[in-house]
Amino acid sequence: MPLSGLAFPIIDPIAFSIGPFAVRWYALAYVVGLMGGWFYAKRLAARTALWTPSPQPKPTDIDDLIVWVALGVVLGGRTGYVLFYNLSAYLAHPLEIFAVWRGGMSFHGGFLGAALAIILFARSRGLNALTILDLASTVAPIGLFFGRIANFINGELWGRPAPDFPYAIVFPHGGPIPRHPSQLYEAFAEGLILFIVMAIAVRRFGFRKPGLVGGIFLLGYAMARIACEFFREPDEQLGFLFGGSMSFLAGGITMGMLLSVPMAIAGILAIALAARGRTRPSAATEAA
Repeated sequence: MPLSGLAFPIIDPIAFSIGPFAVRWYALAYVVGLMGGWFYAKRLAARTALWTPSPQPKPTDIDDLIVWVALGVVLGGRTGYVLFYNLSAYLAHPLEIFAVWRGGMSFHGGFLGAALAIILFARSRGLNALTILDLASTVAPIGLFFGRIANFINGELWGRPAPDFPYAIVFPHGGPIPRHPSQLYEAFAEGLILFIVMAIAVRRFGFRKPGLVGGIFLLGYAMARIACEFFREPDEQLGFLFGGSMSFLAGGITMGMLLSVPMAIAGILAIALAARGRTRPSAATEAA
């Protein structure tokens, strides 16, 4: 017997079609997130006061950087999902690895892919890799926000059962039980709230202490993701890694939580080192 709950707002996952070519909301979320990040990054890169004495990137650097980041996000996100979330299935059907239009992206994998791309890009342009990572961290919540909204439109990555929650939603593929709209929780926490936190951090510290702003992002995202994981249904093929049950109060450790712990530790270390001036390049390095 279906329990009471809000009906899921049925939205076609295909935003529009041009002949046989279909554009999905999920793909548009990536495009809007990357373009929004590019626009915001260009504005921040043009403000000299935020950078002195760190090397300031040129507007053309940001134009080229977005291509590197896009490749890093897609390749890293897909690789992370295959390795962390569904390795056995992809080993059985390896060609499915390339079917990215069917979904299956990992934020943690995309983060690592983007970070590697940024480091390689910064070295190729003679820029400080940590400050460019700081810049990317500032704009990353834009993509996170639109990505989680796309997850909601697709009716995927739904929340844990919440039959007594007044705003629980019955998802089309989530069974008859009303569930937390955890995608919207993540859009709010990892997207909107983290964006505000990062904007305040940049206004307060700028990019003058390499690694500080990036550390704030790492710690902030990890905290937001771990908190939201308590409302999100674990991936079906993984379930709870340790303990837990279907009940929210029972908790349990999920893959999302586990992958966020190293991010939190790295964030704390980055903040501590940057605050003590340990990440600033030496005078000899700057002269070189």
